[in-house]
Parts: sequence; C-alpha cells; structure tokens
Amino acid sequence: MMNGFHDQPQLPKSNRLGFVGHLAKKFIDSKLTPLIILVALLLGIGATLLLPREEEPQITVPMADVFVQMPGASAKDVEQRVTAPMEKLIKELPGVEYVYSTSRSGSSLVVVRFYVGQNTEDSVVQLYNKLYANFDKMPPGVSQPLIKSRSIDDVPILTLTLWGESSSGTELRQIAAQLDEQIKQVPDVSETTIIGGQKRQLRVDLNPTKLNGFGLTPLEISKALQTQNAELASGAFNQNNQSFLVRTQSFIRSAEDAKGLVVAVANNQPVYLRDVATVTDASEEPASYVLFGQGVRSQESGVRSQESGVRSRNPKSLGETEAVTIAIAKRSGANAIQVSHRVLHKLEQIKRHYLPNNVHLTVTRDYGETAAERSNELLFHMLIAVGSVTLLMWLVMGRKEATVVAISIPVTLALTLASFVFYRFTLNRVTFFALIFSIGILVDDAIVVVENVGRHLQLPENKMRLQHSPHRHRALRQIVLEAVDEVGNPTILATLAVIAAILPMAFVGGLMGPYMRPIPLGASAAMIFSALVAFIVVPWTTLRVFGGSSHQAHESEEDALSRLYRRIMYPLVHYPRRGTTFLVATLLALVVIVGGLAGFRLVILKMLPFDNKSELQIVVNMPEGTTLEQTARVTREMGQYLATVPEVIHYQSYIGTASPYNFNGLVRHYFLRSGANVADIQVNFVAKGDRKRQSHDIAKAIRPKLKEIADRYSARLQVAEIPPGPPVLQTLVTEVYGPDYPGQIDLATEIRQLYQSTDGVVDVDWYVEAPQTDYRLVIDREKAALNSISPTQISEVLQMALTGQNVGLLHDENAREDVAINLRFSQSSRTSLDDLKSLNLKGFNGNLVPLSALVNTETTTADTSIYHKNLQPVVYVMGDVSGRVESAVYAMLNLQPKIDKLTPATGAKVQSYLTKQPPTNETYAIKWDGEWQVTYEVFRDLGIAFAVVLLMIYALVVGWFQSFTTPLVIMAAIPFSLVGIMPAHWLMGSFFTATSMIGFIAGAGIVVRNSIILVDFIELRLKEGMSLEDAVIDAGAVRFRPMLLTAAAVVVGSAIILADPIFQGLAISLMAGEVASLLLSRSAVPILYYKLWRNRKSNQIHDDRQAEPQIEAGESEKVGGYRDPI
Repeated sequence: MMNGFHDQPQLPKSNRLGFVGHLAKKFIDSKLTPLIILVALLLGIGATLLLPREEEPQITVPMADVFVQMPGASAKDVEQRVTAPMEKLIKELPGVEYVYSTSRSGSSLVVVRFYVGQNTEDSVVQLYNKLYANFDKMPPGVSQPLIKSRSIDDVPILTLTLWGESSSGTELRQIAAQLDEQIKQVPDVSETTIIGGQKRQLRVDLNPTKLNGFGLTPLEISKALQTQNAELASGAFNQNNQSFLVRTQSFIRSAEDAKGLVVAVANNQPVYLRDVATVTDASEEPASYVLFGQGVRSQESGVRSQESGVRSRNPKSLGETEAVTIAIAKRSGANAIQVSHRVLHKLEQIKRHYLPNNVHLTVTRDYGETAAERSNELLFHMLIAVGSVTLLMWLVMGRKEATVVAISIPVTLALTLASFVFYRFTLNRVTFFALIFSIGILVDDAIVVVENVGRHLQLPENKMRLQHSPHRHRALRQIVLEAVDEVGNPTILATLAVIAAILPMAFVGGLMGPYMRPIPLGASAAMIFSALVAFIVVPWTTLRVFGGSSHQAHESEEDALSRLYRRIMYPLVHYPRRGTTFLVATLLALVVIVGGLAGFRLVILKMLPFDNKSELQIVVNMPEGTTLEQTARVTREMGQYLATVPEVIHYQSYIGTASPYNFNGLVRHYFLRSGANVADIQVNFVAKGDRKRQSHDIAKAIRPKLKEIADRYSARLQVAEIPPGPPVLQTLVTEVYGPDYPGQIDLATEIRQLYQSTDGVVDVDWYVEAPQTDYRLVIDREKAALNSISPTQISEVLQMALTGQNVGLLHDENAREDVAINLRFSQSSRTSLDDLKSLNLKGFNGNLVPLSALVNTETTTADTSIYHKNLQPVVYVMGDVSGRVESAVYAMLNLQPKIDKLTPATGAKVQSYLTKQPPTNETYAIKWDGEWQVTYEVFRDLGIAFAVVLLMIYALVVGWFQSFTTPLVIMAAIPFSLVGIMPAHWLMGSFFTATSMIGFIAGAGIVVRNSIILVDFIELRLKEGMSLEDAVIDAGAVRFRPMLLTAAAVVVGSAIILADPIFQGLAISLMAGEVASLLLSRSAVPILYYKLWRNRKSNQIHDDRQAEPQIEAGESEKVGGYRDPI
C-alpha cells in the first residue's frame, strides 16, 4: 500500500527505493540542487519586482454605455421607438449578462454588461457591429448610437486638487489645464480629466430691448456671428518668379473683435454687436461648483500635500474655497505605484513655474501610494509569518529541523510568486494573503519529511550503521533517502487531497470569482512546489545540516501529550457505550452550536465584512427642480459638519457634477451624475495608523447628523463606503416589476415607506424623480405658417435664451482649452415665462412677431425616467443596512413579511423572487438584488465547489485504501471543525463571510490530510499484528505530536491575517477549525474506524493469520519499514 523499505539484507537498498526515493537520490548530492535553490529565490525576487502592485485585484468586467438622442420625444416614446428595439438587438449578443436601460425625454442610455472575464475589445466590437448593422431599423429623427466602453483602467488612480483662498475657479482651471498638458507626457498615463472651475468663454449677453429697437432677432445675431467668424486659405499667385499665399482673415481673436462686428444695417447705419449685446471675455456661467474644505486635523497642522511639498499658507482658514481637481488614470497593465510616483515627481520639478504663491496643490487620492503601503505591509507580514513558523519549529522540533524548514519555506514561496507572473496576477492584498495563508499548509510537507528523517536516525539499527560504517556520509545519505521514500507516497496523496480541497474554489463565477481566484490557484501552486521542495531540496539540506553530529532531537520516551492521549482514548475505545456517547455528544454539539449561533443571529452571514479605508463618499440627491445654489447650500452645511469630525483631514464637494469615481462608482455609473440637484462629497481621513476608529465606524457615527441636515432640505443621502469586494447598485435593492409602470411606482412607494420604517435600514432612495413643473409652449401652427415662422426657429430661439448657443470659437492660440463664443440672453431677461414670451421673431415681410402670439402655454409634470433590466420595466428601491445586524440577508428577512401583506392594484399577492427575475410581467412582483445577489452566487458556487471537493477527496482516498467505507470515516472529521469555527466567529465579533467559507473548505483539506495519515498508521499497526483496539489508540498517539505541530503551524501562520478586516474570517476558520479538528476529529476518527471495522477486521486478521505461512515473506517486505518510533 505504501512505498517503504524492509530488512532483507540480500536485496540492494537502491532497489527498495520508490519513485520519491529515486527522485531524492538524483538531487541529494547533485551540484544542481544549490543552484535550484538560488534560481528559485532569484525568480521570487524578480517576480516581486516585475509584478504590478495594487491594493485590490483588478476585475475585468466588460461594460459599454450606448447613448442615443431623439430630440423632443417623450420618455415613453423613447422607450418604444429607441430603447426597446436596441435592447432586443443587444440581448442577442453572446456573452451579454445584463442589459440596463434608462429612457428619458429626448434620450436613451443602455448599459451593457458582459460576463466577467470576457475580452473587453472583442465584446465592444461585437456590440458595434450589431448596432450599426441594424441602424437602418431605427426610426427617423434618431441619432447614431454613441458607444463608450468602460473598464477598471478608467478609474483614476491619482487625483490632484488645486485650491486657494483668493483664487477663482476660472483661474484654477487655467492652471489645471497647463498642468494637465505636462501630466499627459508622463509614461503610462492614460485619461486625464479636469473637474470643476469655469472654462473661459466669450459671453455675448443679448439685450431684448435693444434688439427690438433695431428690429433684430436672436437668430440673425447668431447667423451673423457664424458667418463672420471664418478664415480661409484663398490660394496663391505668382509674381517675379515667386509664389505668394493669399488668405482671408476674419477670425474673432478677442472681445474687441467681437464688439466691432457689424450684425445688421439699420437706417443706413451699421449696427455693431456692442449695440445690442454685452460682450465680455470671462468665464462661463456656473453649471457646477467644486469646493475644498479642511478638517480639524489639518487646521492644527496645516495642509501638506503628499509628495508635492506644497504647504498651505493659511492653515487657520476654516472656510471652503473654490477648487479644481485633475483626475489621472493609468494605462492597462501599468504599475500604479510607478505611474503615481512619476507624476508627483514631475509636479515637484515644475511646480515653481506653474503654481502661484496663493494656489495650493493637494493630493486627494493616491492609489499608487496606498498600494505601495499595503504591499510593503503585507510583505512584512509574510516575513513575520515565515519567522513565526520557523521559531515554532525551533522550539518544538529542534534547531536542525528548524533550519531545514526555514530554507524550504522561502524557496516554495519564491516559486509560487514566480507562478503569479504566468497567471498574470498582480501583487495585491488577495495574492499576498494567498501566500500567507499557504505558509501554514506548505510547511507540513517539510515537517513530515524532516521528522521522519529524525525518527529514522533514532532507530537502533541506523545508529549502529552510522557508528560502524567506514563511510559515515554515505550511510547517512542512505538513511535520509529511506526516510524520505517511506513518507513519499502518503505525502503525495495528502498534498493531492489539499489541492483537491482548494482548487475547485477557482471556478467560483460572477464578480467575486476573479477577486478570490488567486487564493485557490496560488495555494495549489504552493502545495505542488512544497512537495517538490520536500523531495528535492529538503533531503539535500538535511544531509548537510544533520551531517555534522549525531541527532538528539527525538527522545526514546513517549511524551506527555501522547500519554495523555492514550489515557483519554482507552476508555472511549474499550467501552463502546462511552465511545458512542462521545460521538453523539460531538454531533449534538455541532448541531446546537451551528444552529444556535446562526439561528439566534449571534454569527451573522455576510458577503464580505467592512474594510478600513481612508476615504468615504457622500452622495446627495436633492428633489428635481432644485437650483444649483440651493444644492450648494445643503452641501456646504454638510461640509461644515464634516470639518469638525476628528478623523477628517480634508474633503472636496462636487456640486452639479460627479466626483472622480472609484470601482464602486464605475459599476454604479456615478460618473454620469450631473445636474443642479446632485452633489458628491469626497471625504478623506487621516492615515489608519493615526486614528483609532475604522472607516465604517466613522461612517456610522456621521450618518445621523448628515441625515438630519438632509431631511431639513428634503434631500436623499447615501454614505457610500468603498466595498471590499464586488460593487453593487446598493447593499439592499428591491426591484419592482409589473404590468403597468405607474402601478409599479405606486407599489415601489409603499415598499420605500416600509424601508424607512424598518430598523437597521438607512440611506433609503429610489430611482423615481420628484414631480417637476413642465411648461409646454404649444405652437399655433396656423399663425406660425402665416408669418413664415417654423417650429424649428421657435425652438432655437428658446434654447438660445435659456441654455445659450455656442456659435463658434474665439481663436486664441495661447488658450489651453477651447474658448467658446456663447450667445445667450442676459440673466435678468430669462427669469420668468413672460420674459420668454416677449421674445420676437421676424416674419416673412420683416415684421417682428412676439412669441406670445405664436404659442399657448400648458402646465404639466415632467416625464419621469423609465428603467429596464433585461428588457423588463423595473423600479428600483434601495437602502443600506446599519446597526446591530449589518447584513442585507437579515434586512430582507425583516422586510419580506411586510411586503407580503401589500396589495397592489390587481388585488393579487405580490410575488417574490430571490435569485432570478419574474418570468412574466402579468402580475406585480419583486426581486431581491444588491449584496444579496452576489452573496447567493458566491455561496452557491462555494457550496458546489465544496461538493466537488468531497467527491474528489473521496475518490482519492478510495483509490488509496481500496475501500468504499474507510473514506467516510476519514471525511467525517470535516464537519467537526465547525464546532470551533462558529464559536470563534462569535467570540471575535466577526461576520461569517465568503473568506470564512474559503477557510473552512481549505481547512477540510488539512483535516483530511491528517486523517489519511492517521488511518494509514492504524492499518499499518494491524498488519504488524496489533489488535484493532490497540492499533487505533497507538496510531493516534504516534501521529498526535506531528498533527499538533501542523495545527500549530497553521495557527501561527494564519494569526497574522487576523489584522486584515476582509480576510479575518479566513484566519478564524483556519485557526479555530484546526484546533477543533485536532481535539475532536483525532478522537472521533479512531473511534469511528474501530466501530466500523470491529467485526470485519477481527475476521480478516483471523483469516490472515491462518494464511500467514504462505504470505509471511511478502508481507514483511511490505510493512517492515514502518517501525514504532516510541
């Protein structure tokens, strides 16, 4: 059953070595072995330098936004004419997972999300081909689709905020445009975006009274500006053998040029633009504000930008100042740390040429720096884990054994790091924790080999061989080879069992799959390399470390733990009722502990726990129709409160525009937020080491005060923390479906009220706009036709009056950004409906016709947006969870009974769906989404992976033991680890998360590994003639010490992971599971084995003893190498 060695002297020892022994023999004296160690270490160092570093793994989620315009159409018209046909075409594409759409007046947006991991370029090309091949099916008046692909690389890794107490937004934007030019020259910089400030603009503010006095209309002024702002190369002529260029010069290059334009002739006198309008070279009318505020902490010490070295000259300023932010993204595959450092280094060099004394530069986001800090911290933690495990080996096994293990660990880790290059991983928190998590497991191979070598050196016959051999080195070499070969096959099987337990987790799908994939792939690679190192490097190292003197690590007496184990196990095995009672009690404890802690919500199930970040986003939504100034007032009040929070170092308010987005904002499409009623506040905290509270605790603390401010102004508020894993629309999402969209909104209204009245549900919002008054000017077609005025002319005049019209460019060669010539009515001339109706248009005979004579006014409510998900109309109701139970699952359980009591318009009960959309829209139904959907998918896939794990382990063990029942005994130890895992989560106050489940599954591999070796020893003792009762006790006693050592290595290696909030569950599961399985399964497995085989083994042994004369020689050859080390 296992490759061993035996005692027949007539056979050469080399013939007794199996595959592992021959492999070790090839390298034990080879000059290549030290080179292999050196090359492995160099590969690891090279991989550490080559691999890009980031804080979180990048998840490839191919997404694309499709924008289509249909001017003038209502939301319902856009839905029917544009959105629905386009959705059907897109849904035909292979690889499309979700199609989200928004239909609003005049425009349609369709968001296409492909399956995770698909090639982004191929997906977008397919989308282009599909839409443009079917563009002929679009109705007249619809624009061509504008397709924009979105990816993780679009997320800015660095944001720089310019601010100053006496600097205007226009001045700051001009400085930002100059810096932007310089930043774009830095290698591997991708998209840069300037947010905030007002662009320079040549403003032409028309005076309606003066226009009427000269008999002119806005359309005539617009036409005059466009025709006179032109310049062409007319050609060339030849004279005296020379060619001369001719060019007509008529560009508008300054405000004075514009003022002097002749726009008409009245009473035989030229009418200049300055006669009918005010022309100024200034900034555009504000459509958004960006403000910079300082927290109490920065007030005390002064604001100092990271790397840039620019210090605030007015640290006592408590007010907010105008600001402009430059957001910088990197190219795909580039190292965020290098890109960030290059940009900041260049700014340090050029700042004195571009930054005035009253302008300050603050780094408000630096994912390169956070990635560097995190990777350096994790490298340090990995070294601590390696050192801790080595010290443990030193204390328990001895100096020589610890030296061998200390060499094998870095070699294995270096090879695993090198494999990450081929996997195309990056160095991030997940890959580092995959390595740290592996340390406790991979050390087991080296422990088994080294301990077995030490045991063989203590055997009397081997001591005699070393003492009397004329070639001590050769004898020691042979003993080491025999020891390695003896445990070779069991070690390979045990390694395969651990890989079988871990590897299926690599097939977890959805957004969480790529996030967690480095753990199973990295740990599996580490296990393979650890086995190879154990068979190639460890024998070579052992021979040199143990070659100096005799080995004294193992004592001839049985240790106290083994004696205690025998004392406890004897009555459990000898008295069957006690053994049965122990098994039943263990089983009941498992049921009570798991059921009780989960049932009473003492251990909370959650996708991933909250992370401890140094930033936070506050999303403010005012009712539709709110002015920009009112939104700014609310945001300023929130900013004033945030400035008093001790941990806040500074914050940036983005009013009317979107803040620089992160991966969360990419999925939620925060970058499309714009309008007078929206605002974002980006809050930055001091470094984690300088504050006691975690970011989630700060978020919970500031939410009540922020909500109080929001409620006073009827604002909707979201405190958006950066999620640790895959982002979703919101933590808690209810999708409302039905046959009638107004009916869906009514049902959603009731559900929203339930959200607001349920404890623990906060930040309640929904995707339904507040009612907004809509004045519709209905054109009298007959009167318009009699005056030869078209509806298009009327629409253009109104648009020019309210929104303004860009009629060309101011041709300033020194301007960094385009300077538009904007034609618009003055602010005082467009404050009421009467102002608009007084506008004049010119009739066919030159007479002025007031707009009031051509239109009738109707007052209605503006169309609300219509949302679809996978072609079905939907209304979203959203919320977050906060309080004692911060998990979406339990909020759903609280809300579901209340929703079941609702009665929609049809009178039928509301149908509820947990994992899929309703098949039809015939009745009203809801579907739970958000964090729940990802939680379900991940735990479903992990459950399937666990089932595959059990099947693979069962198959491996059946193949090894040639029994269908023995594997069941071995695998019975797996659930016992939950006896330790669940209480440990409760005592630590931790959620049971996806990482906890991964730790449980990985721990199953370790438990099975130990059980395999334990049962193998039982069968060896039986073949040596020991009774079954004595065999199960003796095997457990012999294996208890190395199993304790393995468990201790796992605990020590995993302890460092406890400091990380995300992977704390992984560490708890591994540590508590190992301790529980050591104490329970090491007792339960022998008892179960004894009960299962008590009758059959005794019969088998009786039969074997009758046949002993015939098989004695062969049997001794098979088992003679296994001797009792006690």
